[in-house]
Amino acid sequence: MKVLVFAASNSRQSINQQLASYAGSLIPNAELEVLDLNDYEMPIYSIERETEGGIPDEAQRFYAKIGAADAIIVSFAEHNGSYSAAYKNLFDWTSRLDMKVYQNTPMLMMATSPGPGGAQSVLASAVGSAPYFAADVKASLSVPSFFDNFDSETGELTNDEIKQQLEAALKLLH
Repeated sequence: MKVLVFAASNSRQSINQQLASYAGSLIPNAELEVLDLNDYEMPIYSIERETEGGIPDEAQRFYAKIGAADAIIVSFAEHNGSYSAAYKNLFDWTSRLDMKVYQNTPMLMMATSPGPGGAQSVLASAVGSAPYFAADVKASLSVPSFFDNFDSETGELTNDEIKQQLEAALKLLH
C-alpha cells in the first residue's frame, strides 16, 4: 500500500509533520512517501497569474502524488483558526487542475497544536469541505496539547487513549 503523508504546514519544525509521519509509520508494510510542503512553494494564486503563466509544475506534481497514492495521511496546522497559507495556496493552485483534488483517495485527516484545542477548527473545516474535493475521509483525529501527548525525541504518542484512537483510524484506511 502506497501511503502519502504530509503536514499542511511549511514549518521546518512542524509538529503536524511529526504526527503525520508517526501515524504513517504505524501502518504495517506500507510504502510511505513523506512530502514537505516547502518543495511545493509557488506564487500566491491569482487568476491573472494562472492566465499569464498557467498552472505551476509544483501543483501538477502534488496532484500526481495524490493520484498515485492508495491512502493519504494529512495533519493540518492551524493558523488563526484556519489553514496555513502555504497549504491553502498549494490547494488553490491544485484545484485549478481538477476540483476533485483528492481523487477519491482514502484519507485520515488529523490536526494538532500545542494548546488544548488540538487545531479542531481547521480540522472541522477540512473534514466539512472534503466531499467537495473528492476526499474519501475514513477518519479524523485531533491531538490536543501536542507536547504533553507526544514525545518528539522518540517520535511517538505517549497518550495511550489517543494512540488507540489513531490505531483504530488507521485500520479504516485499508
